[in-house]
Amino acid sequence: MGLLIKGGRVIDPGSGLDGNFDILIEEGKIGEIIPQGKTHKPGKHEIYEAKGKIVTPGLIDIHVHLREPGHEYKETIESGSEAAARGGFTSICCMPNTIPPNDSAAVTELILRKARAEARVNVFPIGAISKGLEGKAIAEYGDLKEAGIVALSDDGHPVASSQLMRRAMEYARAFGLTVIDHCEDPLLSAGGVVNEGLISTLTGLKGIPAAAEESIVARDILLAELTAARLHIAHVSTAGSIRMIREARARGIHVTAEVTPNHFTLTEESVRNYDTNAKVNPPLRTKADVEALKEGLAEGTIEVIASDHAPHSPAEKELEFDLAAFGISGLEVSLPLSLKLVRDKVLSLKDLVAKMTTGPAKVLGLRKGTLAVGSDADVSIIDIDREWTADVRNFRSKGKNSPFNGSPMKGSAEVIVGGKPVKI
Repeated sequence: MGLLIKGGRVIDPGSGLDGNFDILIEEGKIGEIIPQGKTHKPGKHEIYEAKGKIVTPGLIDIHVHLREPGHEYKETIESGSEAAARGGFTSICCMPNTIPPNDSAAVTELILRKARAEARVNVFPIGAISKGLEGKAIAEYGDLKEAGIVALSDDGHPVASSQLMRRAMEYARAFGLTVIDHCEDPLLSAGGVVNEGLISTLTGLKGIPAAAEESIVARDILLAELTAARLHIAHVSTAGSIRMIREARARGIHVTAEVTPNHFTLTEESVRNYDTNAKVNPPLRTKADVEALKEGLAEGTIEVIASDHAPHSPAEKELEFDLAAFGISGLEVSLPLSLKLVRDKVLSLKDLVAKMTTGPAKVLGLRKGTLAVGSDADVSIIDIDREWTADVRNFRSKGKNSPFNGSPMKGSAEVIVGGKPVKI
């Protein structure tokens, strides 16, 4: 029996669709896109009523920490995928900073095996740039790709060696893989926990200057130009980074970038009262930086919105600010925070959908992010008007570390993965 999604407004930037259509799903694939009022193929179909809702390709988050293997007390593939489905995502890409790190085919295969057995959404592993995430020797990219990775990153650990990053880009290009970098100069950021500026001065907390990010963004852009590799800058946070990425793209360098809802929603003011739930790396920056991020999204310099979902246990967050872990649990609030960009007229709804579907799919070469006939039937059905309050007690993620706890939200989604509605 097939599934017929009826009555919704379909927005699919990849196919150029924006209008009232019904979608027929057959055998896990998109079978037919039907203008509303027209007759669909005869047959028995389950009906999914989507009247008043937005129907999009399944949302994709290419920056998620699932913590398994090794840190299952923080998150598991099962709990993280449930959080993703609750947040409206049908595909997530998990970073390699696990224990052991995903620097070998054996770890990649373990993640994929667990995902097939337990995940509620599609899980795509990202492999390590360097062995052990130590920045000393590159991992075996050929074996990792054959095992199923979709990109390379040492996220959570900056690659300090320019020589190693050059070699990584050269080999990544040979294997058709994108390099995702956490841009941070560890010497400039050493000991820092918040943005260097007014709030670091007022609180007495050690600051991380914008230059710690921007200097490595500049280096990576130069290396991408040298090697002709595909470079993706993770969690961009400063106006200077946006400027350099814009200029690099204008010169034809293959660089893409992402921004998180944390960084385009909050400023450094969120840590004025020492709230460790707002401690994130890179740190929350200034209002001017937030405006620059929004400008980068609006003009297309930033193609991707990603959550950088980083769940932690209370024992790692309920500490003195200097000792608390970096990170925010973001999958379940990413969509409503992003929809606010539409209400604030930063982005059109179609452009927002693109930055959460076709944009991330294109960056990593995923065969996702479209409702074209014959494609996988991964669909997000978004109620842009639903109002609710973020309550970490109701998060499906094990991570309850969110500065948005108690905040009003607007917008939520249900998902269909492989043609089957996911009930959470």
